[in-house]
Amino acid sequence: MRRVLLSMALVALVVASVQASILTNTNQSAPYIRLLSRNASTDIDAVYYNPAGLTRLRDGWHFSLSSQTIFQDKTITNDYLLLNEREYIGKVRVPVFPDVYAVYKKNRLAVSFGFGPNAGGGSADYDTGLPAFETAIASLPLLLSSAGLPTTAYSADISFKGSSVFYGFQLNVSYALSDMVSLAAGARYISAKNTYEGDIKSIMINPKHPLLNPTAAMISAPAFFAKLGPAFAYYAAATSDMRVDAKQTGSGFTPILSLNLKPLENLNLAVRYEFETKLELTNDTAEDDVGLFPDGEVTRSDIPAIFSLGAEYGLMPNLRASLSFNYFFDEGVNWDFPGTRDLIAHNAWDLGFGLEYDVTSMFRLSAGVLHTEMGINTDYQTDLRHELSSNTVGLGGRVTLSDRLSIDIAALNVWYADADKQIAYPPLGSFTESYKRTSVSIAVGVNVGF
Repeated sequence: MRRVLLSMALVALVVASVQASILTNTNQSAPYIRLLSRNASTDIDAVYYNPAGLTRLRDGWHFSLSSQTIFQDKTITNDYLLLNEREYIGKVRVPVFPDVYAVYKKNRLAVSFGFGPNAGGGSADYDTGLPAFETAIASLPLLLSSAGLPTTAYSADISFKGSSVFYGFQLNVSYALSDMVSLAAGARYISAKNTYEGDIKSIMINPKHPLLNPTAAMISAPAFFAKLGPAFAYYAAATSDMRVDAKQTGSGFTPILSLNLKPLENLNLAVRYEFETKLELTNDTAEDDVGLFPDGEVTRSDIPAIFSLGAEYGLMPNLRASLSFNYFFDEGVNWDFPGTRDLIAHNAWDLGFGLEYDVTSMFRLSAGVLHTEMGINTDYQTDLRHELSSNTVGLGGRVTLSDRLSIDIAALNVWYADADKQIAYPPLGSFTESYKRTSVSIAVGVNVGF
């Protein structure tokens, strides 16, 4: 009982951890946080967003270092009547989310390097566990009462922590065919790591038994079932302490092509295509009481391809507008998790719009909005694996201290669309599980040129 539900919940986390279009981090620079539209960038963060646009930098060396601090709460409410708690909160805290870029530009040629967390980038910590872990335990009082042993309460020490981060190391070569047309080719090396740590222990119940527990006190569930005899050996094992401590690691390569067009002095257009990434994850397991992570087992967890479009237009000499579109090919990936593809209704996409205004030659202000549309079915949603469409607003600015040094400061807030799911649980009918999320990020970046 408990073993099955714990396994199902952990499978859900593994699947969520490898679906990189759902987890793909397009927030790869401080300017992105303040604009939310960088696909047509010709600044140094074009290393990620528009490699072909790097040929528009001035000759010399260019470096950028930025970091974000991310605060996200994932709230799950569950109206299953037998649960002690109805609300579970997973806290995601990412104190440092770094992006590093370096470019050398000479005449028509630019060579660049980028580093950043291209997917994942944080950990979710559920101090009180999750409904998937607790539902079966919460059913113990009803099960025992129906067997003639009046039981009214249960308790358990449940916790879970999962993390996922895919670091990307990117190299590009960009070349300007003319003043109007530039091309770039590159590749990103992905180093992936997922970790899972979970405990369910100290399960207690208060069955009234004339010999074993005449006062109906809270007692150890596995000890009580063991004393009932061999017929209850399954329940003794199912309620014993259980722990998972495992990690998965793997690597892969993402080929990247980019095109930049400058048809007008005040208009820049960009196209980028990231090919699908073959990625295999290998288990490194310290403890696995559920048998879900056989040590050394390899699973296929490919990262979907991405198609991106961008445009930047100078409305006035000191005012620019930008538009960015990303399309994620979720439906075409190869995952070693049966039935996962059936949970994807359509490919995900996002659309961002930003405005940037030069107050003076030293101070620049910007704002942006972004809509993200997830393409998942309702059946995809679980307490550990749920994704929500969202709207985001970003604000910030740049301080230019000299023609070779500038600082970016930015913040964003995300408003997520709530989601509900009906879960059948015979013989008690069905119950509703709801998913909510809040997210705030702040970012600081430093850009240097020589």
